[in-house]
Amino acid sequence: MKTSTHYQKTITMQTTMKINNYIYASILTLLTFGSCSIPKIVSKDTNVTLPSDYTQNSKEAQDTVSVAKMNWKSFFKDQYLNQLIDSALVNNKELNILLQKINLAQNEIQVRKGEYLPFVNAGINADLEKVGEFTRNGAVEKNLAIDEDKKFPDPLGNLQLGLYASWELDVWHKLRNAQKVATMEYLSSIEGRNFVITNLVAEIANSYYELISYDNQLKNLESNIKIQKNALEVVQLLKQSAKTNSLAVKRFEAEVLKNQSHIYEVKQQIVEAENKINFLIGRTPQPIKRDSDNFMNLTPTIIQSGIPSQLLENRPDIRQAELELAASNLNIQVAKANFYPSFSIKAGLGYQAFNPEFLLKTPQSLLYSIAGDALAPLVNKNAIIAQYKNANAKQIQAAYEYEQTILNAYKEVQNQLSNIENLKSNFQLKEEQVKALTESVEISNLLFQSAKADYMEVLLTQRDVLEAKVDLIEIKKDQMSAVVNIYKALGGGWR
Repeated sequence: MKTSTHYQKTITMQTTMKINNYIYASILTLLTFGSCSIPKIVSKDTNVTLPSDYTQNSKEAQDTVSVAKMNWKSFFKDQYLNQLIDSALVNNKELNILLQKINLAQNEIQVRKGEYLPFVNAGINADLEKVGEFTRNGAVEKNLAIDEDKKFPDPLGNLQLGLYASWELDVWHKLRNAQKVATMEYLSSIEGRNFVITNLVAEIANSYYELISYDNQLKNLESNIKIQKNALEVVQLLKQSAKTNSLAVKRFEAEVLKNQSHIYEVKQQIVEAENKINFLIGRTPQPIKRDSDNFMNLTPTIIQSGIPSQLLENRPDIRQAELELAASNLNIQVAKANFYPSFSIKAGLGYQAFNPEFLLKTPQSLLYSIAGDALAPLVNKNAIIAQYKNANAKQIQAAYEYEQTILNAYKEVQNQLSNIENLKSNFQLKEEQVKALTESVEISNLLFQSAKADYMEVLLTQRDVLEAKVDLIEIKKDQMSAVVNIYKALGGGWR
């Protein structure tokens, strides 16, 4: 008996060793075949070098103070404009839609985080089965007794109650990297929101200055029409005294009518500008409170641009592109992990019986199980390879987009800095032109009344001064818009 027992133990040990060898060989095979033939990573490093300053010709040390750090409530001095911006940041529909996308991105982090933690489920199961007598289960049920006088019921019920767990081992950090990707995409969505806020603040401000410029154009038209009507009365008196003819009267009448009709065009522009602001604020059309009287006396804010490298910190679109690039780099690792074997553990613990009376008897009805899986792709990896190549292509795309975003930011800032300087000179010259033309109107009227000038000279002079004043108002609007746009280009407005 001892020899037999020893022999059985020897056989059992040999069998166990063989099973272990098979397991090790299987794992080695999975690792070998699962990890071979992985395409080479094709990625791109970013390569953008910004100049040390915006002027490129300056040899002096640049001031690192940037207006982008300033809160929009401090940057804009008009109380009505600040009220409009404040309302838009609460009620703008596009911004509120984007906030929900941010919530979705935040929830995705929780989804990814849960994937590499164990899943534990509680379950209850009940079923009823009738098997044939001449089957393995049927023969067992007929001949196996629970007690001396009890056999399996026919049909046979089955009740099960327990906890079930599954866990995929994140050996290759595939799931953790996927969670990091979700986190970066969430942070990217926040930067996207900041960029939308920057654009929204700038669009509200530009629309506001456009609206009050129309108010000033309307006021200028009405003032000019008043002057032309006075000139028309003079021409009519001169005609009565035979000092001029009816042609001059008709030409002056036509000029007055032309400008009167233009008033309605400007009024329509005012309505559309108001409605645009109301739409951005997220409300139905209504009058916009504004300060139009001091528009021509507004002085553009002196801009401190800082240095170009600060754009990387202040511009939300650059930070968004940077996060998307980092996410795309990690996505390559996630896609690469699909070539390697995946390992998982499954376990269960509970009670199982054919009768509720026996369901909670321990240990007779106790049920437990544990199993491990190791799976690796061997044949037909086309989908995995395509996914991996797509991850590489998206990384290269994200790198180019990051570089393009930086170059575009620098271009926008330099354009607006140049625009501010040119508009300043343009406004000064146009102001002098308007002054000279205004004086020439008075001179032409006096000359016409003394028959020393033709009525056409009076008409053309009045037309020139009207156009010059319209241009002056337009330049002032462009000046204020340039200040808004440089504030946006530097990365201001979202704080």
